[in-house]
Amino acid sequence: MEEIHQNPHPPPWPPPPAAVPPYFRCPISMEVMQDPVTISTGVTFERANIERWFFTYNKRTCPATMQTILNFDITPNYTLKRLILSWNMKESCSSSSSSSSLVEYDDVGALLKNVESSPFKVSSLRKLRLLAAVDDVAANGVKSVFSRANGFEVLVGIVNQVVASESFDFANFEACQEALGVLSHFSFSKRDEKLFEMLSKPESIKSMAVVLQRGSIEGRFYAMEMLQKMCQNGYDWNLLTRYQAIDLFKSIFELASDEMNKQASTLMLRDFSTIPKCRCETLFSSTLKLLIEIMESSKKSRLRSIEAGAVCIMIDLLPDLNRSKCERTLHILKLLSECAEGRSAIAEHAMGIAIVTKKMSASNAATKIGVKILWLMCNYHPGERVLEEMMGCGAVKKLLGILNNNGDGRSSTKEKARKIMNIHGSFWRRFPCFPYEFRD
Repeated sequence: MEEIHQNPHPPPWPPPPAAVPPYFRCPISMEVMQDPVTISTGVTFERANIERWFFTYNKRTCPATMQTILNFDITPNYTLKRLILSWNMKESCSSSSSSSSLVEYDDVGALLKNVESSPFKVSSLRKLRLLAAVDDVAANGVKSVFSRANGFEVLVGIVNQVVASESFDFANFEACQEALGVLSHFSFSKRDEKLFEMLSKPESIKSMAVVLQRGSIEGRFYAMEMLQKMCQNGYDWNLLTRYQAIDLFKSIFELASDEMNKQASTLMLRDFSTIPKCRCETLFSSTLKLLIEIMESSKKSRLRSIEAGAVCIMIDLLPDLNRSKCERTLHILKLLSECAEGRSAIAEHAMGIAIVTKKMSASNAATKIGVKILWLMCNYHPGERVLEEMMGCGAVKKLLGILNNNGDGRSSTKEKARKIMNIHGSFWRRFPCFPYEFRD
């Protein structure tokens, strides 16, 4: 007691560590996130925590907002991940010499020289990928260093080696995947003429197609991200020759139909860590988005994708998809059905009309897209086989149900259903299974 009275002002506590920005913390564990992902409600969580919430505890709500979840897609939040990496690097630099990060960036040139000269490129490329992940740490950034050291030419050259060599070389293939991993961290546009022009060449696109077809999960993610960036920056897919385009679409469709996206619960990476099923589903969702972007760009892209077997693969995938993936797949089928070749492929598929009809019940959006597909089929491909199949699989009954739904008013979907019935109603009324209440 005497000591307390003698020293009324005790020494201050050691200064607290720098405050962590609250949006860096996972809402579940309140720890700084290392692999942030965003769910359908727009909230970001640590991947391991939200996967455990959904797939171990079988929760169907958002842990932060308690909203009911219908779409369990998990999207990597690369922007936040880079911010967290940058913040961590700055914190570590503040406790050491301020030049430490600059030394790392000086090492970029040495690593690039090692990549050019050494046959053992993978370890150097991995170090470059880690540096690229924290691009905003140093004042100049990695991208400017890459430009000065001709780094992009080096990386694109490594990517293109996959198709340049006649025989498959595992070392070149692994280096290609790592080079794509480095490039995936850089943003670019048509204004970055040099990088965009190099990636736009047919051999670069073909190399990414090969990685989509044969690569590891990580490699496929990197290739998919690069192709999406090409799409977002207005790449003209018509520049590809017929055979190059078909090869690319075949690679994408093989990825879409891969069993890992539908059945595997876990997969092994080359570093022996496991990737849960939802990672594969995220890759599958990215595949569907890329297909939509490419097919919306031109009619020629749709024709090439039809040649590559798009219609059959999309129809075969539909039965096992959840709502959001079902809507995207139906949207792809709708784009394909705008071509005569696409409508023929749907009509020839044994389950084409039936599965489109069945999945119309998935959501209002699916109903709208499904009616548009049926409208295109009935208007431009109205063979007796198609009309009989529509009656047999319940499509006519669903169209009549849409017409009888007073809540829809005069929606475009209802108008299409009305036009279909006006054109072909007399044919369907001859069938004994035509609903009696609508016969007149």
